Formats: sequence, C-alpha cells, structure tokens
Amino acid sequence: MAHGEAARGEAMRDDAGRQQWHDCREAWARTIEGLAEINPNIVVVVSDSVGSSKLGGFQKKFPDRTINVGIAEQTLVGVGAGLANGGKIPFVSAASCFLTGRALEQVKADVAYANVNVKLIGQSSGIAYGELGPTHHSIEDFAWLRPLDNLTIITPTDPWETAEAVTWAARHEGPVYIRLSRMPVPDLDIPNRTFRPGRAELVREGSDVAILACGTLVHLAVEAADQLALEGISARVLNFSTLAPFDGEAVLAAAKLGAIVTAEEAGVRGGLGGAVAEFTAETCPVPVERVGFPGFLPTGTIDYLFETFGLSRAGIADAARKAMARRAT
Repeated sequence: MAHGEAARGEAMRDDAGRQQWHDCREAWARTIEGLAEINPNIVVVVSDSVGSSKLGGFQKKFPDRTINVGIAEQTLVGVGAGLANGGKIPFVSAASCFLTGRALEQVKADVAYANVNVKLIGQSSGIAYGELGPTHHSIEDFAWLRPLDNLTIITPTDPWETAEAVTWAARHEGPVYIRLSRMPVPDLDIPNRTFRPGRAELVREGSDVAILACGTLVHLAVEAADQLALEGISARVLNFSTLAPFDGEAVLAAAKLGAIVTAEEAGVRGGLGGAVAEFTAETCPVPVERVGFPGFLPTGTIDYLFETFGLSRAGIADAARKAMARRAT
C-alpha cells in the first residue's frame, strides 16, 4: 500500500475483503526511504541492526547516509546527537531493549536534556524477541523514558500510524521515541483517520467502560469490546499511541464512564497503565484495571506469554468486568 493510500485511512484487505496483518517495520522502512529522497538531511544510525531495522533498501539507496557504529548503543545515541547538532535529522534505530536500556544515560543527557533533534526508533519492542527472555524483552522502556522532559513517545498501533508517526517525526523539531514491534498487526478499520500526536484516537464509542490501549494491544481491545458487546456491555476503545505528551482530556472523559482498563505490551508499572493510574488518582479517582506484564517474565513463546498474563481478548474483557464491578461497590 502506498503512503497516499494509507493517508486515506483505508484498512488493507485481501481480495476476499479479509483484513491483512503486517509488520510495522515495513511501513517504517518504506516511509524513511521516501522521506530521505525528499530531504537530504535525513540520515539513519544503526548498531549492526540494518537487517532487523529493515533498512537494507535505505542502505542500498543512501550508503553515505547510513552510519553503522557497531554494537555500541551508547555511541549510537551520542553520534545521533552529534549529527543533530550538525544540522542533520538522524533516525537512530536499534532494538528498543538496548537502545533505551544500555544507552539510557545518553538518551537522557545527550538527547532529552540537550533537547536535540534526534529520532529514536526502538525496534522489536515489548516481548517481540520471545524466547530470548527478559534480557531482550523491552517492557520497561515506557517507565524510564516517560519521565524525561522534551521527549515525545509514540507507539504506533498499525502500519498506517507508523508511516504517519515517522513522517511527523521528520518534520517535528525535537526528540522523539517511536516504539515499533516486529509482530504483525492488523490495520485499524477507521475511515478518514488523522494522526494527531498527543491526542488519543477514538476507535470505538461506548458508554459502560473505557479501554485505553496502545501498540499491539489496540486490535485486541477492539476484539474485547466485541466480546463485551455480546454481553450487553458497551466498551469505548481509545488508541493511546502517544504516551508523552499525555492526553489528560481523553482520560477525564473516559473516567466519566466510571471504569477504565489500560492494555499495553509493557510493564504495568510506569507505562500507559501507570500514567492513567497517576492521572486519575490526582484528578478523577475511578477504578482502573491494568493489563500488561507484572515484571520479569518466564521463558516462553510470545503466544504463551500473552495468554499467561492476560494480554488477550478474554483477558482485556475480564479486566473490564472487574473494573465495572469495582465501580458498583
């Protein structure tokens, strides 16, 4: 699907009208190549991650604008900051677990505190590395990046939103972190979509409970809403793709329903669930059930970990029932 088609907000479907699933990294790669053809200041910086970042095509087209620092994530971010100070627009791409963990000090000091025009692209986020375990899972990144001033944090939910986020980041002056998964996801079927960073996107209207989700969990939130509808429960679904700046107005509106569920492929402490819990506790106390990971995870497949910890249609629906039951008491 070309970027122009994506801009019309049309879901990708096969000849039988069935929704297709795609890797957001492919949308990222197509988009950054197209942007680089227009803007000669765009460069990419990688840490031996050309393949996993889907940047083979970019490297072939722009070999002199592809900078590989080797497996040295702290250097990776520092080089990106230097390029930004030199007038370039660096997209610094690496596995999010190492980009945000190993290079956290550089992200904090060289990028956020210095407020330089670096775009951090966290690849294979969440538990996309599956059986490689907690050392390669990236479920803490929200918790340690969200408190940083100046840093916009975006978690696209599908290829369309990925392309829009990357395009916006290239135009935006300032630090951005875009968190991408390598797991295929379906495109949201929402007509006339508009990407608005800092604003939650209404996916489904509802009046009994609000489900606030981001990234790979948004399509599961929609499925949970479908399941709840069969029980006579009307669930509002919001795509909270931007964690910073935070859309407090959307949370206030959700709180008026009396019950909130958050769902994310991340740790429940400090991520979307933490942000919503903090906000509601200070402004509009309401039951909040958080769907996510509690901490370090056992070794297992992605499917096993999702099901075990309730990151599923049934798990989100159950959290909605719990939140509504707490409201009733």
